[in-house]
Amino acid sequence: MGLLQRLEMRQGQALVMTPQLLQAIKLLQLSHLDLAAYVDAELERNPLLERMEAEGHEAGEARGEAAEAPPRDEFEGAPDAYDGEPQAEPWLAQDLNPSRSEIEGDLGTRLDNVFPDDGPVGREGPGTDGLSLTPAPWGNTGGSFDGEAPDFEATLTAQVSLHDHLSGQLDLATRDPVERLVGGFLVDAIDEAGYLREDVAALAERLGVAAALVERVLALIQGFDPSGVGARDLAECLSLQLREQDRFDPAMQALVSRLDLVAKRDFPALRRLCGVDEEDLSDMLGELRRLDPKPGRAFGSGPVEVLVPDVFVRPAPDGSWLVELNGEALPRVLVNQTYYATVSRGARNDTDKAFLSECLQTANWLTRSLEQRARTILKVASEIVRQQDGFFVNGVAHLRPLNLKTVADAIGMHESTVSRVTSNKSIGTSRGTFEMKYFFTAAIPGAAGTAAHSSEAVRHRIKQLIDGEASNDVLSDDALVQRLRGEGVDIARRTVAKYRESLRIPSSIERRRERSALSAR
Repeated sequence: MGLLQRLEMRQGQALVMTPQLLQAIKLLQLSHLDLAAYVDAELERNPLLERMEAEGHEAGEARGEAAEAPPRDEFEGAPDAYDGEPQAEPWLAQDLNPSRSEIEGDLGTRLDNVFPDDGPVGREGPGTDGLSLTPAPWGNTGGSFDGEAPDFEATLTAQVSLHDHLSGQLDLATRDPVERLVGGFLVDAIDEAGYLREDVAALAERLGVAAALVERVLALIQGFDPSGVGARDLAECLSLQLREQDRFDPAMQALVSRLDLVAKRDFPALRRLCGVDEEDLSDMLGELRRLDPKPGRAFGSGPVEVLVPDVFVRPAPDGSWLVELNGEALPRVLVNQTYYATVSRGARNDTDKAFLSECLQTANWLTRSLEQRARTILKVASEIVRQQDGFFVNGVAHLRPLNLKTVADAIGMHESTVSRVTSNKSIGTSRGTFEMKYFFTAAIPGAAGTAAHSSEAVRHRIKQLIDGEASNDVLSDDALVQRLRGEGVDIARRTVAKYRESLRIPSSIERRRERSALSAR
């Protein structure tokens, strides 16, 4: 076997995942909230990055500087001629600006002891010796009022959590330290919906106390506000609320014990179980509907997060659609080249120079990645709007089947890129805000060779047919299949049942029972 050394040149292609490429891919699939958090972290780490202020900020400052006191001639001829200072009424000067001696006499001490010299200096007025007693405007708690201080409601109110609400009632309900300790553990175990998810025996074993003590303290907590809190299941939650309303009679007990029959709308079995007629059963079911299955949701709920669209779509005068990015959802950063030039001149060793070069390279790549991300989102959104033009014109019924490959081939990108762009992104339209994934639906073949239909459009049509059915003509799944096939949709019965269940619509038997009960009322 012979060994030979030689030099060769080969040309080939290989995918190299550089750090910059990984960063661009990562930024592409982030939502605008995650992107804002990522940019904030980079702003703290990289001294060469700075946030671009809103365009109207500097203009607002310029307008604020120009909006000074009106010219003098505008006030000439008025009852009180404008001379640069507001004219105080005689009674205001007498009541709001008393003499220094009168103030010291009322306080029983000198003003030097009450108002130190380092306090705010007011505007001098007649008879005040440099002291201004003009009352501050409402909402100004100190310092100069700039119009941005929060109102009293924002500073004096706080949302009470369910844990704090129950803990406050526990302190007033018992003085026994052991019961307070056990009650504190039970309150900690209650979730946001108001239910106790842990087993009482397990809690008693962990605390080293008798299970009867835990049951007694739990019964005490179950009497707290809101009614139904501390329940271990839905039946117990409804029972606690009915007991407080003094409506937990034997018939209602039997009804609450078989909530599975209530969910199935098996009214004949419920009438036999409770021993009541149709009218009484209908009243009892109405009482159950008025109860709160999650009593703890009124406490400690966070603020409602509004879905902010990444792209806006609005009609153009020529009948087309205008697609534009939401500027509020895009972080704006700049590379401070002036600061880099100033600092680089003062770099004395190779370590400082390497750090500055790395910061500059990272900052440039971040700005380019953000620009590329914005262009890609706009490109994909424009193609989605072009493909789903019928939806934006006529609604969900005209939604077309669409997949990632169709959009990727149309814009010359890879499917994975389109998938990353459409993840965690939304489009704001006149019909509402929709996730980009909403416009990608499976295709259901059309009957007799007609065009395919979108699964979302078929699901919407099923809901329309069920909502429009008569009380004496409830459509079964087979009837829905026949209706849809008559409209050119070739669909199977199991598919109709799957779509109906995804819409949380009960079966035809349950709907028929419910409507017969409502008609009996």
